[in-house]
Amino acid sequence: MLRRSNTCVMNRYDRRTTLLAAALSALAGFVDAIGFLTMGGFFVSFMSGNSTRFGVGVAQGSINAAFAGGLIGTFVIGVILGSMTGHAAGRFRRGWVLTLVAGLLLVAAAIAPVGEARVATIILMTLAMGAENAAFEANGEVQIGLTYMTGTLVKLGQRIAAALRGGDRYAWWPYLLLWGALAGGAASGAAAYGRFGLGALWFAAAGAAALAVVGWRMPGARTPAR
Repeated sequence: MLRRSNTCVMNRYDRRTTLLAAALSALAGFVDAIGFLTMGGFFVSFMSGNSTRFGVGVAQGSINAAFAGGLIGTFVIGVILGSMTGHAAGRFRRGWVLTLVAGLLLVAAAIAPVGEARVATIILMTLAMGAENAAFEANGEVQIGLTYMTGTLVKLGQRIAAALRGGDRYAWWPYLLLWGALAGGAASGAAAYGRFGLGALWFAAAGAAALAVVGWRMPGARTPAR
């Protein structure tokens, strides 16, 4: 039985949930920009980019392959942590998952000033970004991709095409909102890093904590029917 794309139900969520998803994508963009600038072109959230760097590194026999591979593995571990946390939490999934994300970012921000802890800081950031995706998991599937935008942009184009053919004129806007939030978050993260360095992680931790509060206030949010 074929499953629908995990972003195809985006426009079935209520406005509050859609805005939470956008805020979480903005957080992902913010943290990813900090990681990108810290590591000089690697990502803590965008694993497609790291996968390309892994492949190129393998072909060139570069140490970059090992570095990218480590980030990918760490991200997957973060997804596992988030998924297991959400599964154990039941109807309180979002609150617990986002608390986990906030906790990881808080520790990352706290240890960032310690020079010897730079690698640990990157690991915690990557774990947090992997775990974040479990906030919108249901039945073992991610319903809204928060840290990657390729599928979202495909759906944006499809919904615009449908509107041009006479379909729903506004079904595309949640996808544009999600992409715009991530891009805007990345711009904000880059600006904050330029001024505060890794100290900008405190803003990310505070934002994640605020979103965790929102998540706790939406414990019984239901996933729309497929």
